[in-house]
Amino acid sequence: MLKNIVLISVQKRNFVSVQVQEVLTEFGCLIKTRLGIHGADAKSCSEKGLIILECVGPGKKISSLVKKLASIKGVNAKLTAI
Repeated sequence: MLKNIVLISVQKRNFVSVQVQEVLTEFGCLIKTRLGIHGADAKSCSEKGLIILECVGPGKKISSLVKKLASIKGVNAKLTAI
């Protein structure tokens, strides 16, 4: 059974995080698993981040999610099946 994985690279988290979250909320019923990663330590927090989604549901809807995320400036989104 193939799994639909969406990889999301965010370049300026402080500027686009609200937009990204709105899209993820809109398509929330498709998201089975969500993992967010960014560099952080006691003194700083990276502007770059990576979000990995495991999605379920119709391929057309997942493609719409990816397209909407990719339309946000500073965000790259790719769908892969593994």
